[in-house]
Amino acid sequence: MPSPITLYLRTAAQIPKSSTSRTLLFARAFSSTRPRHEINKVYPSAAEAIKDMQGNSTLLCGGFGLCGVPDTLINEVKASPHIKGLTAVSNNAGVVGSGLGLLLESKQVSKMIASYVGENKLFEGQYLNGEIELELSPQGTLAERCRAGGAGIPAFYTPAAFGTVVQTGELPVKHNTDGTVKEYSKPRDVKVFDGKSYVMEESIKGDYAFVKAWKADRLGNCMFRYAAANFNGAMARNAKMTIVEAEHIVEPGEIDPAAVHIPGIYVKRVIKSTTEKKIEKVVNAKTPEELKQGALGSGDAASKRERIVRRAAKEFKNGMYANLGIGMPMLAPSFVDPSVEVQLQSENGILGLGPYPQKGLEDPDLINAGKETVTLLPGAACFGSDESFGMIRAGRIDLTILGAMQVSAKGDLANWMLPGKIKGFGGAMDLVSNPTKTKVVVTMEHTDKKGRPKILKQCEFPLTGRACVSRIITELAVFDVDFTNGLTLIEHAEGVTVDEIKSKTEAPFTVADDLKPMQL
Repeated sequence: MPSPITLYLRTAAQIPKSSTSRTLLFARAFSSTRPRHEINKVYPSAAEAIKDMQGNSTLLCGGFGLCGVPDTLINEVKASPHIKGLTAVSNNAGVVGSGLGLLLESKQVSKMIASYVGENKLFEGQYLNGEIELELSPQGTLAERCRAGGAGIPAFYTPAAFGTVVQTGELPVKHNTDGTVKEYSKPRDVKVFDGKSYVMEESIKGDYAFVKAWKADRLGNCMFRYAAANFNGAMARNAKMTIVEAEHIVEPGEIDPAAVHIPGIYVKRVIKSTTEKKIEKVVNAKTPEELKQGALGSGDAASKRERIVRRAAKEFKNGMYANLGIGMPMLAPSFVDPSVEVQLQSENGILGLGPYPQKGLEDPDLINAGKETVTLLPGAACFGSDESFGMIRAGRIDLTILGAMQVSAKGDLANWMLPGKIKGFGGAMDLVSNPTKTKVVVTMEHTDKKGRPKILKQCEFPLTGRACVSRIITELAVFDVDFTNGLTLIEHAEGVTVDEIKSKTEAPFTVADDLKPMQL
């Protein structure tokens, strides 16, 4: 009988040299002759893969919300109570009863480094009671700190968070048992490049990384699926011991070389994932009428929000790349004229974001930055969080629309924290870090629930960014913002007078010579 190599030579002549089929045929022919000491990083179980894991280590954990989370490995750590004192690095802290929330519940984590913890009330309680430390980092900064650590870069400068509590070192890291602050964060070094201020951030170095992949082979090559890439790639490249749990373990060659997202050189161990994927927020497609009845609220509140959203939709111009914050900004595309084509970017790693899915067609690997189920448009691209924030900081995004708690007369933005509430920055600090290239539009109600103005001379809440907002849209008015000269009223809602707007706006403003009714 002819040898596998002879069969290859006979068959290969009939297949084009550039064909993937020829490559796979070659791999299979020669794999049958490979020696017994082949490379094989596949372990029989999660227990075997982490049996020598040490406590008091830094654990990098991929995932965004519940998407792309290595639950099989996390569950095994939960079942290993001797592994404790961990510094866990992840975009978020999971939720109660799932993901890293399990290790918080078992008190195996002593410190959390994250960008957002608002979905986990258990963590919030432990943090405010002094049981756990918290190092909050802007989402793009966190992704880059992980990426840089894996690339041998000890520190870098970023425009995100300049002029905020991150830069000045006023973030509570640890509390006393009575809730008072025991320790604050450290101030950051600032350096000016080309006339712009940048904040120095140190990279993160991981001892272990838990990574969730769609496919992996015995050599450790990995492939992600859609938005499940998120932080997984940056973290996989960082740690001394990277352990991958894969939904499918395949033979070498079954992942096209051009489709390998993590080369095996970074991966030490691979296991089969045995946990079911979960969806944190199922959101389905709605008709315009359903939007009015549901997402926009009801009664007078719905009418106000619809006016804001309809006006925000006018900000989209054909060919734009845009990023939308959660809440009202995400509803704006529903009111965009069909003749306008815009590509929506989501900071968890999607360009070409589509509408919410029809009921029953939800995909746990397709979520937006608000952790809601979404779809992809034809021509969409998916990538890791580190690349996503690279395009954001570099000003590749033409427009970002965000909600706000307060905006100042000079365009300062506060939208991440209310007194007594622990949420986190998410990606907002990065999204507003390059206002000369990315137009920042704020959509919000003109006053808070107590009728107090939200457009102020100076923001009272901690800032997301300084001098970054270009336009403010409320149910009463539209203002343009000049970072030096302040606010100009350019549009007013139907039936709303300039005097009424003045009575509900603390910040002074000028009235445009060509003041118009609000464009809806």
